[in-house]
Amino acid sequence: MGGVGKTTLLTKIKNKFLQSSIKAFDIVIWVVVSRPTNLERVQETILDRLDIPHDRWKGREEERKAEEIRRVLKTRKFLLLLDDIWDPLDLMRVGIPPLGDGNQSKIVFTTRSADVFRGMAAQKSIKVECLEEKEALSLFQAKVGEDTLNSHPYIPKLAEMVAKECKGLPLALIVIARAMASAKTPEEWERNLQKLRLYPKDVAGTENDLFSVLAFSYDSLPDEATKSCFLYCSLFPEDDQIPSEHLIQLWIGEGFLDEYDDIQEARNQGGKIIQMLKHACLLEVGTTRFLKDGEYLKMHDVIRDMALWLACEKGKKKNKFVVKDGVGLISAQEVQKWKDAQRIALWNQTSIEELREPPRFPNTETVIGRMTLFMFPSGFFTNMSIIRVLDFSNVELRKLPTEIGNLATLQYLNLSGTRIEYLPIELKNLKKLRFLMLDGLSLVGPLPNQMVSSLSSLQLFSMQFFSYMSSTDEIMLVEELEQLEHINDISIMLTSIQSIQRLFESHKLRRSTTSLQLRLRTGVNQVQLVSPSCIKELVLERCDELEEVKIIHFEKQVVPSKFPNPQCCFNHLLSVIIIRCNKLLNLNWLIHAPKLQYLRIEYSKIIEKVIEDERSEGSEIESGLSVFSRLIYLVLLNLPKLESIYGHALPFPSLRRIAVLDCPRLKKLSFDSNICMSKKLENIFGQQDWWDGLEWNDQTLVHNLTPYFQPLEAYNYPITRVLDLHKIRKLHNGQWQSSPIPSLFIINSDHNSDFTFKFHLLHRTFTLISTTFRAEF
Repeated sequence: MGGVGKTTLLTKIKNKFLQSSIKAFDIVIWVVVSRPTNLERVQETILDRLDIPHDRWKGREEERKAEEIRRVLKTRKFLLLLDDIWDPLDLMRVGIPPLGDGNQSKIVFTTRSADVFRGMAAQKSIKVECLEEKEALSLFQAKVGEDTLNSHPYIPKLAEMVAKECKGLPLALIVIARAMASAKTPEEWERNLQKLRLYPKDVAGTENDLFSVLAFSYDSLPDEATKSCFLYCSLFPEDDQIPSEHLIQLWIGEGFLDEYDDIQEARNQGGKIIQMLKHACLLEVGTTRFLKDGEYLKMHDVIRDMALWLACEKGKKKNKFVVKDGVGLISAQEVQKWKDAQRIALWNQTSIEELREPPRFPNTETVIGRMTLFMFPSGFFTNMSIIRVLDFSNVELRKLPTEIGNLATLQYLNLSGTRIEYLPIELKNLKKLRFLMLDGLSLVGPLPNQMVSSLSSLQLFSMQFFSYMSSTDEIMLVEELEQLEHINDISIMLTSIQSIQRLFESHKLRRSTTSLQLRLRTGVNQVQLVSPSCIKELVLERCDELEEVKIIHFEKQVVPSKFPNPQCCFNHLLSVIIIRCNKLLNLNWLIHAPKLQYLRIEYSKIIEKVIEDERSEGSEIESGLSVFSRLIYLVLLNLPKLESIYGHALPFPSLRRIAVLDCPRLKKLSFDSNICMSKKLENIFGQQDWWDGLEWNDQTLVHNLTPYFQPLEAYNYPITRVLDLHKIRKLHNGQWQSSPIPSLFIINSDHNSDFTFKFHLLHRTFTLISTTFRAEF
């Protein structure tokens, strides 16, 4: 039975051995197998955990990968934890050596099926039973909360009655308890108890019976918009890590949050809905990756199955939500069965065979694709009369069908991270399009003339991390954006002073630009930003000759970047990334970014101080402005002359993670004694010799911070060697070193040593992949 606590118990086993000071095993390996069983994915998860160089197995056949796994594991005492197995898994094919021979290695797996237990010849089985009545009530009461239980003398008795309806199933107890947590009167409890009793009571029976009980939590959601947002999450693959920003943007594109005219207001409401769904235990916090900000979400597989069951009208319309994950080639006959589909999602190693005739999708509103597909079959989009959302981000798509230009109802189009080289002029016909995302494209030529300005309903436009445009084409793009009446959210990369000036000359564009990436051409040593208070994300990348950033008032008064007037502060700036700005001495203008949460500086040769100490310069700064008071992530990579983060110690009350790599002159961290008081700090990553060589004015501080330090070597963090895009595409027969990679930009390298690929992804997500290392953060 799902939801009984198998994964929870397996997680506790993992944490016990990972956190124990006594190392019972050389290595602990965790793999979520899930369904459909993908042996290659299982192998690659193990290979990554074993730190086996990618050039030894990437792109190789199954047998070669198995040999590499076996070669390492036969010499190590390992604990292999396999979660959520649906079909017997051939461990020999995976590469797991036979247990025994005195090596004391162990394998533990979870499954819902006794057939799997028998098929894998397990030596011992432990059946995880539902909770006894007393334990179940205790769990239920804990999740409801004391405030609710104490709000009326009769509620504890009603709580016992509701808990009994859950038949001891932990997942049902947790989810229904959270649904009841806001009920503070006996009348509310009695009404809800009556509703619950109307559902089938055989919780320990079929999956559908369980869904019926859990559906009570869905029925308790406050409105239809929240319910639609919840059901939408079931479109993502089982056990997937769902980026919250991307999810909210899809919700907006679908029209679930249409009551909010402003995109930012809709995003804020989306964030509230996520919190509501997490509070109801219908969504969970996903895996936190190394130094990755931005939240990831996941659904318990039973909750996801329930959501799909509900979306398909309790199983009566099985093809209303079509979700295919890793199923290989889909036949034309199968596609024809999707005529009643409202939403279609195709994921991972999924493709569609050529169609004899265009299929009909009269009810389809959504198509999401993350599959291995170079082009869609001819006519696939011909008969989509009410389509609203097309999201093909991170697909190996090379050509966009021209018939997409005929989708009159389309409002959301995401082509980020595809390999499309030309955009069809027919896109200008999309008069209802509100969201257009083109990040990470390698277009051979400019955008079609007047395409953008023809999109009369466009509200959000994003085009960053792409191959170069000419200065003239950039200016034309900026001018076309200015012609759009409804535009209010722009993310854009600019490379010339002329296009930057043209952007900031427009009040509309200045107000609408929320993310700005500057990759300045040779000869540019100064950039002026005119009242950039609306910018939330700023990237300065490969600005090799940039020496100074200046801020300009509306009145055209130039304010030097050293310590700009507080009236010109970046009121909304949350993220700053500085890469390869080799003549930039400092970032003093950041002193007036009071809400800054993410700061990353790398490969900048002469920067000595992130921010100079304004007190030593005699500058007047308003006392209410606290430097780095909201900074959550700080990343400093390959800064050979960096000596100081700030001129004196700061409390960093919000800091969670800091990473320092190849900053040999940084001998002091600008932390005061309050750094540990906030209880927010999680990790300090760095090289061991750097940490050992740090100088401390307060030995208590080093004592308190040492438990947070983790050597970067433990995460196999490589010293980055970055290659040119076209060179990378020539490697390995034109195949990328990983699965389709979201929205990327790649920097040329000054080095000639070992290959390491560096991908800077959207939303400050980073993945490093090399022939010898892989780390995600």
